[in-house]
Amino acid sequence: MTIMRKGTAFRRTVFAVAAAALSVGALTACSGGNTDGTTGGGSADDIEAALEAGGEITYWSWTPSAEAQVAAFQAKYPNVKVNLVNAGTNTEEYTKLQNAIKAGSGAPDVVQIEYYAFPQFALSESLLDLAPYGFGDLESAYASGPWGSVDFDGKIYGLPQDSGPMALFYNKSVFDQYGIAVPTTWDEYYDAAQKLHAADPTKYITADTGDSGFTTSMIWQAGGTPFSAEGTDVTIDLQDDGSKKFAENWNRLIEGDLLSTTPSWSDEWFKGLGDGSIASLVIGAWMPGVLESSVEDGAGKWAVAPIPTYDGQPATSENGGGGQAVTKQSKNPALAAGFLKWLNNDEESLQIFAESGGFPSTTAQLSDPAFVDKESEYFGGQQINQVLTEASSDVVEGFSYLPFQVYANSIYGDTVGQAYANKSDLNAGLTAWQDQLVQYGNDQGFSVNK
Repeated sequence: MTIMRKGTAFRRTVFAVAAAALSVGALTACSGGNTDGTTGGGSADDIEAALEAGGEITYWSWTPSAEAQVAAFQAKYPNVKVNLVNAGTNTEEYTKLQNAIKAGSGAPDVVQIEYYAFPQFALSESLLDLAPYGFGDLESAYASGPWGSVDFDGKIYGLPQDSGPMALFYNKSVFDQYGIAVPTTWDEYYDAAQKLHAADPTKYITADTGDSGFTTSMIWQAGGTPFSAEGTDVTIDLQDDGSKKFAENWNRLIEGDLLSTTPSWSDEWFKGLGDGSIASLVIGAWMPGVLESSVEDGAGKWAVAPIPTYDGQPATSENGGGGQAVTKQSKNPALAAGFLKWLNNDEESLQIFAESGGFPSTTAQLSDPAFVDKESEYFGGQQINQVLTEASSDVVEGFSYLPFQVYANSIYGDTVGQAYANKSDLNAGLTAWQDQLVQYGNDQGFSVNK
């Protein structure tokens, strides 16, 4: 099963862009080095020797499965100690990682990175090329989209762990209570939002205070292609047809005060998911594990359906998903590579990940009836993976991220986020975001058009 993200040709172009750009100063800094002086050397034999010899490494991750995976790894390789650290989720972790890169010390051996952020860290020469350790031979084990997100012109900067085709997660108990049919179109979703909030003003169809990943995924689903690159030329158009389609759709909810303003990932947000005051989420296929581990009160109440579309025809996008990489600061790169290979390629680890609710990127699991047809106790016995694997085949093609997407996401709150805060037109926020990105890209040595 193929999960489309961005084309390999684009990723290779971006690699060339970063190499050719004159100044990527904010992205490039002293990345430190390995005590043995390697910057991507080694071999598959070195991994086996390192696992046998043992040692100590640090692993940054926020996944629900990380603790159980580390415990299983250490049971299999008792000479290895893995220090698991939750350094924060996405942007918070990336900021700490970038600071460690600039300082030349303090980075972990192995780090979790989402696909949208891989180019920025790979192209700033902060991650270890794992091809010499034989990781290129693992390509056939992964869906092409996730694999292409870690493979930059033959340099392998990580291994995929999961993927995130978007779907509609909804509180079936709440929907049933208020006689709300599962929406198949965005017009129906808007009608459901109005009906729910009118019946009970304490309940909202969803919560959204502005999130860069959600916005780009929704533009993607609407057919937008706001970012592109060719050579050192980058084009940013956050007023293309897909961007406007999303903005016009979502403006109805923002300006109608139909969205909960509870910040995502806060304690209040998790509470709202449990008590029904936040009745649905449009989010990536990795969400089941989060609900199961953090929203116990929602057990038996939630269900999964395809994401609503503009015309009723299947179409979705990716939201989140990522893998792990070895940093160049690792003092024991062969051991770190060995842990990473086990983490995202060993059957025992993959099973732990799946059981925690993670959505896999491995072709064997995506087509395995034991995974696809598994009934979820949390979701009331629903075979949710049937919906989610089908979503992975309905991802709209042609979308790509910026080669400085991490920076782009960091300024989202000051631009598009203000439209949410003011309950005003998203198009104005998208335009402000675009203007700042154009200036930043030009400052970094790219030639940015709009």
